[in-house]
Amino acid sequence: MKTLEACYEINFTKLNFLERKQRITHPKTIITGPAKVGKSYLIFDFLSNHKSEEYIYIDLLDIRNNIDEIKSELDSFLRAQKIKILVLDNFDFSFEIPYCDTIIISSNDDKKIKGFKNIYIKALDFEEYILHDTRHQNTTVSFNNFLKYGNLVETVNIDENKKVQRVQEILTLQAKNETQFEILKILIENTDEKKSIYQLFNTLKAKIKVSKDTFYKTCELLKQNRTIYFLEKYNQEKATKKIYLYNHSFLNVISHNKKLKSEFSNMIFLELIGKYKEVYYLDNIDFYLPKENIAIVAISFFNSFLMKNQIKKIYKSMKEHEIKKLFIITISNDEKFKYNDLDIEVLPFYEWAVT
Repeated sequence: MKTLEACYEINFTKLNFLERKQRITHPKTIITGPAKVGKSYLIFDFLSNHKSEEYIYIDLLDIRNNIDEIKSELDSFLRAQKIKILVLDNFDFSFEIPYCDTIIISSNDDKKIKGFKNIYIKALDFEEYILHDTRHQNTTVSFNNFLKYGNLVETVNIDENKKVQRVQEILTLQAKNETQFEILKILIENTDEKKSIYQLFNTLKAKIKVSKDTFYKTCELLKQNRTIYFLEKYNQEKATKKIYLYNHSFLNVISHNKKLKSEFSNMIFLELIGKYKEVYYLDNIDFYLPKENIAIVAISFFNSFLMKNQIKKIYKSMKEHEIKKLFIITISNDEKFKYNDLDIEVLPFYEWAVT
């Protein structure tokens, strides 16, 4: 029982953990989310509040662990040691879960099991990022790093010259083979674009050998584990969807071509889905919150004089849907003005995101 004995010796009581907005509160919990968003650290935080003899932590991706031993001996080991908390990190549900008072599972598979609570962990929102950014005390500096290097916990405080490489490494974890990576890459390249899966498949098929079945299945898998989001147009379920990523900086690390508007819109999208259940897009409006009757438009650098034609188009869509409030989110601009009967508030992202 070398594997189980070694796992039982792991101790998290001295862990220094920074708070997240989500915590484990149910004795039977399944945690899902894309790579490196902090699923394991949420578990470590939970275990740090218990005595080490009360729990066993098993990482199924740790190559030192003998999976056959875990499958055959885990149940008897739990009973022999009177363990109260079983943690299966990176579990693929390939064997039956034994009985234990408390069972915490992290997985890429959002499996529903009776009696278990499912929680989804997303990457850091901007408020959480500021808390984790111990190097900088200036919100503007934190924002610049957030925009440039993304929202993953482990990249916040590593050396700047290592950030891009680490984000690239994390990106590769999302794909099991080269074909899947190319599929993921073409989705990333079309961030904030209205592109159908069929369009993207035909584009990629001209570059590499890929079957339609493989392309569609990979897209569905990336959607299920929320590596990729497909944003619907309001009241038009069959309309082409807009593509977003769980980490906006992926776009920056796959190419030297700068697409600031796409990255910035992705940042705003991630903040919105963390706060609102219903988010859509409309013609000329990046994001629409129907329950709040609010429209949000991402404009990196805003000038009310130069943007008159765009404001006119936005106004037309707002009147059509009887939307009362418009927020224009920018990198640094801050102003309020009226257009006809419409109140418009222009806010920098770092202010809007923490209100």
